[in-house]
Amino acid sequence: MSSLLLGGLVFVFLSAATSIGMMVRARLPDHHLSSESKDVIRLATAVVGTLSALALGLLIASAKSSYDNAEAEMRTVAARILLLDRVMAHYGPETDNARRLLRELIEKRLSRGWTAETTDEVSGTALGEYQDIEAVQGDLRSLSPRDDVQHSLQSRALEVSGMVAETHWLLVESGREGLPWAFLAVLVCWLGLLFSTFGLQAPVNPTVLSILFVCALSVAGAVFLISDMANPYVGLVRVSEAPLQSALERLGKP
Repeated sequence: MSSLLLGGLVFVFLSAATSIGMMVRARLPDHHLSSESKDVIRLATAVVGTLSALALGLLIASAKSSYDNAEAEMRTVAARILLLDRVMAHYGPETDNARRLLRELIEKRLSRGWTAETTDEVSGTALGEYQDIEAVQGDLRSLSPRDDVQHSLQSRALEVSGMVAETHWLLVESGREGLPWAFLAVLVCWLGLLFSTFGLQAPVNPTVLSILFVCALSVAGAVFLISDMANPYVGLVRVSEAPLQSALERLGKP
């Protein structure tokens, strides 16, 4: 489910909960909405409101942490790719094919986005870049160093390429985690309860309706941000690919 759709559904749900509260208010006897009753309702909803605020804060912190980790990972990958290219360049012209494969790998990743998908949605076949990095490593292993310097460079290139490959698979595993949907569903139910009590106690006038509308929109926006930042390589709030673009411009240079 897209983040925008999820935020829209939350907004509709909270608006519906508020409307239900207003309809129930019109049908309740007056003594059910006395000042004593409203005091009890406020105390009860304060507990749910506190729990909702804590849960929402935890989800935002978790999503922000995922986004920050992905951003750091992007910079790290770009640095390792540049380092790998420079190590191969110092080895000699024997690594020209491996350097070309490395450049093609980055071009493929940038052409479709830095996502965690490993298979093509149409054909169901594995995406090429997960074999390309292994092809780079294969070329490096097939080298025949002539002296200790080239042997050291080959070992270093294999080490760095291994870290690049490891990053790919860490991305795949982290991409499967997604949002804690059960946690989010419970939170939305709590928020629905809160907004229904708002409608139950609120007088029906344009000012109150406008405030409740803005509140529902704000909460839906927070859920949208949580969902979008929890998937930092896709969506509207995504990690910048500028480090990879910058690395691509430097690849293959002598």
